[in-house]
Amino acid sequence: MSGRALSFGAVAETYERFRPGYPAALFDTVVAYARRPILTALEIGAGTGKATRLLARRGVTVTATEPDAEMLAELRKHVPGTVTTVRAAFEDLRPGETYDLVFAAAALHWTHPEHRWSRVAALLEPGGVFASFGGPVQLADPDVAEAVRVARSPFLASDEIPSPDGTPPDHEMQWPGTELQRSEWFGDVRQAVIESRLTMSAHDFVGYLSTVSAYLVLPAAEREQVFGRILQVLPAAVEIAADITVHLARRR
Repeated sequence: MSGRALSFGAVAETYERFRPGYPAALFDTVVAYARRPILTALEIGAGTGKATRLLARRGVTVTATEPDAEMLAELRKHVPGTVTTVRAAFEDLRPGETYDLVFAAAALHWTHPEHRWSRVAALLEPGGVFASFGGPVQLADPDVAEAVRVARSPFLASDEIPSPDGTPPDHEMQWPGTELQRSEWFGDVRQAVIESRLTMSAHDFVGYLSTVSAYLVLPAAEREQVFGRILQVLPAAVEIAADITVHLARRR
């Protein structure tokens, strides 16, 4: 995995504090699509377990996999004892047990594209569901967003991750739905958006930025400079658009 993919462990507690969780509507969306009970699930790149908790609270038996030891240690503080935790990258998982659901929460783009979908399919029951969900946490006010863009520009042109397959942002179907549509292993590919609006203090928003990989890989001195510049242009409280894009597919 890339250094950027493995950059989160150093800020595991900060990640847990400032990253938004997932709403109950997300679980309802997955269950409605599945059209059958989801009793077992495996999460790819579970981070600190925010998505794992959502499913575990609904009675799903979850196996949470995460390659970073510090992130996995933080996850273990917050999940119930029914969750099985495994330190492993997606590429290190070996076929064996299969699940009703395999899912990735803001983590799939870190996986290697070669054999991605055959690997996922091998972890699923026939007719089982794959789900990927996430989305950028963005400033809702375009004027504030522009001020932040200018403030960070000497250090970063963008703090977002481009589409792994080059799909333009205005395309009707976004990645990974685009890949799933081309995969021989999956069908019934769907995309949905769950809208979410939050209000954060300026300091909490910068706390969130401190968990974003584009900033984490900057030299420490530059990171402090850019955060200082951003704080100077932010109002005391900011409105955040944290919409969650959900991609769903069924194993053939």
